[in-house]
Amino acid sequence: MGFVVGLVIGVIFGLGLVVVFVRSENARSKQRSDLATTIAAFARMTVEDSRKLLSPEYYPSWVVFSQRQKLTWLNLHLEKIWPYVSEAASELIKANVEPILEQYRPMILASLTFSKLTLGTVAPQFTGVSIIEDGTQGITMELEMQWDGNPSIILDIKTYLGVALPVQVKNIGFTGVFRLIFRPLVDELPCFGAVCFSLRQKKKLDFKLKVIGGDISTIPGLYDAIESMIRDAVEDSITWPVRKIIPILPGDYSDLELKPVGTLEVKLVQAKELTNKDMIGKSDPYAVIYVRPLRDRMKKSRTINNQLNPVWNEHFEFVIEDASTQHLVIKIYDDEGVQSSELIGCAQLQISDLEPGKVKDVWLKLVKDLEIQRDNKNRGQVQLELLYVPNGMENGFANPFVQNFSMTSLEKVLKSGNEGKELVENGSEIKRREVIVRGVLSVTVISAEELAPADLMGKADPYVVLIMKKTESKNKTRVMNDSLNPVWNQTFDFVVEDGLHDMLIIEVWDHDTFGKDYMGRCILTLTRVILEGEYKDTFPLDGAKTGTLNLHLKWNPQPIYRDT
Repeated sequence: MGFVVGLVIGVIFGLGLVVVFVRSENARSKQRSDLATTIAAFARMTVEDSRKLLSPEYYPSWVVFSQRQKLTWLNLHLEKIWPYVSEAASELIKANVEPILEQYRPMILASLTFSKLTLGTVAPQFTGVSIIEDGTQGITMELEMQWDGNPSIILDIKTYLGVALPVQVKNIGFTGVFRLIFRPLVDELPCFGAVCFSLRQKKKLDFKLKVIGGDISTIPGLYDAIESMIRDAVEDSITWPVRKIIPILPGDYSDLELKPVGTLEVKLVQAKELTNKDMIGKSDPYAVIYVRPLRDRMKKSRTINNQLNPVWNEHFEFVIEDASTQHLVIKIYDDEGVQSSELIGCAQLQISDLEPGKVKDVWLKLVKDLEIQRDNKNRGQVQLELLYVPNGMENGFANPFVQNFSMTSLEKVLKSGNEGKELVENGSEIKRREVIVRGVLSVTVISAEELAPADLMGKADPYVVLIMKKTESKNKTRVMNDSLNPVWNQTFDFVVEDGLHDMLIIEVWDHDTFGKDYMGRCILTLTRVILEGEYKDTFPLDGAKTGTLNLHLKWNPQPIYRDT
């Protein structure tokens, strides 16, 4: 009997072990199958899928999504033919670059020519290629190139003092992206009419200057003048949007040439919370603004001394040649007097982000370097008012005194160099005409929301002060007791003599029996209300932890138009 019981228990136990083992294997098999399915899904995932799953700010710094293809085969062939390419290219560069250097020759030099130019024995390396889909009837290709060569370049320089200096350009290091455009496509070989080439992006351009048998520092300022000349020549002769056109088939390719496509008008309003670069006192900030980094196209603001929250309210105008790729760059410096200025921060904005014909008010965060995407240090912000007007676009503003005279934008009267004066042809006589944008500004202070408490009881007694900056005329609202969300609905009128250069400063104060407490402010230029005529918007208060102000602005124009 005991044997039978033991046998039954043993069989049941054995069957149990078999069941557990089978179920365990099935579970492990399912896990392996699920893991394989997941891995297969990741294998099919595209770059766009990964961007949807994870925002770019969470990528490690070493993660790069590149559409460029490797060009090992091209580099191998280029190394073989480089001696012949170097000899032919040296003569071509010498013939084409000498006139450009002469154009940018510093005033301290009498002449500048190449006495020797060879590209050396080290061939450049192409590190990637990509095809750009730009919607045009052509093919656009970008080649990334790196060159740490050993060229032999000697400039024969003569000064007005009769001193001749052979200057060697050495230790050249270059990394950049060249753009090739094959357009238009035709139905005969080689299937395109012309080739355009340009330096699309200059990532690095380093070189050293040395006087053979002497010291270049013996002539003060010569090194900086020659270096600036070379960089300006590269920027203005081949850097995008400048392009060189090589016709392949007979035809008219004037549409491929560089032409202005519009005007960007920039009003530098103010900056706030700038980093202090001075040990004693505060920074003395000024701004440098440009679209193309050429000396004659870079604009500089005035310096505001001892201020970390400067207000400039200055207007600048830039010519745009390619709105799809060009961008506006602004750099804020601390003026150090006779010493070199120190960079506080910089920012940039794509022209393509602007809606044509519409004023855009932006605050840009300043960073240390435009190439560094992750800069968490607070260097301050800068406020810009931007208006991009493509050529041929009108915004409807017309001078009431001359019905046939219209402007593409209000800011058009602020031409750089003539202070708002334009030459207008009247028969055979050309007169200088000046537009003064005069009018009445009506400001309705509607309400404020979520103001920061200013009293011990967690409330405030707010009122608003409105100030026109140029005339210093003031108005103020009534006091709203014990409210952090006051409603005023009060309207004030200001006679404005020069709307394009004036500003409206709106300050919020807390009324106390024995004084007042500052609760924040907002600064508005008048460009938007002049262009739109009327608008209503909500503005955050600067200098306050929380709080917004609801305003309604209306412009009644009374422009003065006179011949001078």
